[in-house]
Amino acid sequence: MSLGISDLQLSQVPGVRKSRPLIVAEDEAGDLENVRLLDSYESGDNSHTIVIDGEGEGEGEEGMKRIQVRVTGMTCAACSNSVESALKSVNGILRASVALLQNKADVVFDPALVKDDDIKNAIEDAGFEAEILAEPSTFKTKTSGTLLGHFTIGGMTCAACVNSVEGILRDLPGVKRAVVALATSLGEVEYDPTVINKDDIVNAIEDAGFEAAFVQSNQQDKIILGVSGVFNEMDVLLLEGVLSTLKGVRQFRYNRISSELEVHFDPEVVGSRSLVDGIEGGSGMKFKLHVMNPYARMTSKDVEETSTMFRLFISSLFLSIPIFFIRVICPHIPLLYSLLLWRCGPFVMGDWLKWALVSVVQFVIGKRFYIAAGRALRNGSTNMDVLVALGTSASYFYSVCALLYGAATGFWSPTYFETSSMLITFVLLGKYLECLAKGKTSDAIKKLVELAPATALLVVKDKGGKCTGEREIDALLIQPGDTLKVLPGTKVPADGVVVWGSSYVNESMVTGESAPVLKEANSLVIGGTINLHGAFQIQATKVGSDAVLNQIISLVETAQMSKAPIQKFADFVSVNYVGFMLCLYYNSGTMFNVFHSSLLFSVGAWEMQFLLHKNHTNLNAYFLDQVN
Repeated sequence: MSLGISDLQLSQVPGVRKSRPLIVAEDEAGDLENVRLLDSYESGDNSHTIVIDGEGEGEGEEGMKRIQVRVTGMTCAACSNSVESALKSVNGILRASVALLQNKADVVFDPALVKDDDIKNAIEDAGFEAEILAEPSTFKTKTSGTLLGHFTIGGMTCAACVNSVEGILRDLPGVKRAVVALATSLGEVEYDPTVINKDDIVNAIEDAGFEAAFVQSNQQDKIILGVSGVFNEMDVLLLEGVLSTLKGVRQFRYNRISSELEVHFDPEVVGSRSLVDGIEGGSGMKFKLHVMNPYARMTSKDVEETSTMFRLFISSLFLSIPIFFIRVICPHIPLLYSLLLWRCGPFVMGDWLKWALVSVVQFVIGKRFYIAAGRALRNGSTNMDVLVALGTSASYFYSVCALLYGAATGFWSPTYFETSSMLITFVLLGKYLECLAKGKTSDAIKKLVELAPATALLVVKDKGGKCTGEREIDALLIQPGDTLKVLPGTKVPADGVVVWGSSYVNESMVTGESAPVLKEANSLVIGGTINLHGAFQIQATKVGSDAVLNQIISLVETAQMSKAPIQKFADFVSVNYVGFMLCLYYNSGTMFNVFHSSLLFSVGAWEMQFLLHKNHTNLNAYFLDQVN
């Protein structure tokens, strides 16, 4: 039996003899290289055995217990070696293997000598955080009855927003775990679909004042399709009619603006490719559909957010420059200054101009700060948007009151309109730079997504298994068992095994080895690698989230979401910083008012006493003069 792609692994395992391959099949040793791609990625085929120190995994482990531990705080190979050493030093642990990229440790131990808590304490004593997983599981496959979903979350501006969203998600019934990453605006939620569904999660996030959208889950029951060929209302009705007649379609929604069709279906009744073929065939090939890659859609949202922030920054800058010019430069230019001092109604022209320009910056461009501050206060937290809204509002409304008071009394106080506008401008500049940094963070995932081919050449067979033709399909519609043809110079569309032909394949994207590898019948191939010369046919074995490339992408996402202990401490400080500063401002103002009032009272009492003493002295002198 040929090995599955799931048996490929990248990192070195301690104790593996270099003279023997790490992964061995009972009926075929194969010519695989001694590499590990994903630790703890198990195949459902029991004919595969992982060999460690030249022995089978199950050999000599009767009566032993195997658990997996999530380890957070590891940043390099030295950290994983420290965790491994700490575990192996515990009496009763037979074997320990740590996967750095997955933040996971696989431990085999004697339950009579070691308890689960002992393993957790050993890792924590080494300076890391540990969490015992319920049972060994394949990557991205959770315990029975739970699903792992990814959601895009918009409107988060700081660590306080992240903590608010995480707290809201964790309080939902049926949610087992929730992790939110500010850098990628992505949330990973493990939930029980019998208690709560993804729409309830999206609604909970939106009720908290944030934007949310479901991306994908390990339950392949949703597909987003780009539709071309819809031009009018009749075409929309035709599309809805075709979808209504298809079996297995639960619900659908068509967005006319983006021309995207979102379909929820029963994967046990209809497959994604059958669904696309049914829509195109039911419309008489009038509509052309292509699968929208969720990662590409996320990247487009990042680009849109960056362009929006840049537009706000430029607009605020153009309005703030005249305000700064009026305040700083014009007083040194007599001609311009005389024009600004020209009285127009109750105010001079310069005050009118500054008031009008700052009002646009404060309430049109800076509206997002008020919205974010209100959202944070509604959730019972404070963030930097609260400080920005308070600071700029204090400057703006003080200046307005100073103008009105001056017009009413003739006593003109200085205004600080330029402070408000310049502060908003600089904060928007910081937001724009933050969006650029977030875009750089998502570039890693974008480049990995681009490694996969967009289309594949499907070999069509009849019921007897004879080839009847070929057709080009979307690579995201490949199903396990499909026979695919790979032409010279093209990318392998999916993980699988060669069933016909031979060629050399460049696998440097996975192994880092530039030398081409010969692939012939029964050889394993990895999706995204490049076929160099000959043509061959493969049978797809791993698609979707099970494919090696998708698992690498998931590893990058997990690494971006994980937080080191120092980052958690920084988030804690930033969350409480705003509240601490507001309390400090309030206490300082209160103490100043009390001290100022006491000082005035003391000075007034001293002056009164002095005047009384002086008047008493004058009266005594007057009476003495009268007596004399």
